[in-house]
Amino acid sequence: MTSRLLLQTIVWLVAIAALLFLTAGTLAWPQAWVFLVLLAIGSLVLGLWLAKYDPALLAERLKPTWQAGQPGWDRAFLIIAFIVWCGWFVLIGLDARFHRIHPSAWMSAFGVLAMGACYALSYWTFRENTFASPIVRVQRERQQKTITTGPYAYVRHPLYAAAILFFIGVPLLLGSRWGLWAAPIAIAILAVRAVLEEKVLAAGLEGYKTYRRAVPYRLIPYVW
Repeated sequence: MTSRLLLQTIVWLVAIAALLFLTAGTLAWPQAWVFLVLLAIGSLVLGLWLAKYDPALLAERLKPTWQAGQPGWDRAFLIIAFIVWCGWFVLIGLDARFHRIHPSAWMSAFGVLAMGACYALSYWTFRENTFASPIVRVQRERQQKTITTGPYAYVRHPLYAAAILFFIGVPLLLGSRWGLWAAPIAIAILAVRAVLEEKVLAAGLEGYKTYRRAVPYRLIPYVW
């Protein structure tokens, strides 16, 4: 399982690097290298932590993206999300090609902090919720239960909240206005999935309706 984690991480890193550098038309992009190093470290640290402390969750997260019991709309969402994800990095690379962007120190620093906060929130979520699968379905074979502690006491979808930090932090680190302007599209797609996911959980997960009433915010406390 650890070998699969390493292989999957390497494949993703190579793919993202290709999207960025090929569209930028240069390897002389220091911020992109910093981003890739941070991405590698964050992904491997979280993955290896799961391998040691919650291998069942790691196994769940390494499963194929299409599974039994998964709604058809979620399969469509994953295809759309993949296209948007790749297109976002292409857009950032093109921004670098045409504008030769040079982010200020404070922008890059804020981007690094946002990525760090993303990984910290993800770690907190994984520590509290062993059922944090990337696939929308009720994990009856694992006796899934409603989680109400940790970040779930503040928002109902903390991993999506972490993704918002990622979508804001990356273009700031890379100095891409195009990437920052496009981030709301990715965030809106996450918001739609959050609403649809809750319908699945409310219908099949005991205690979720009560939890949903107790915690009114989906992604951002006191906002939505």
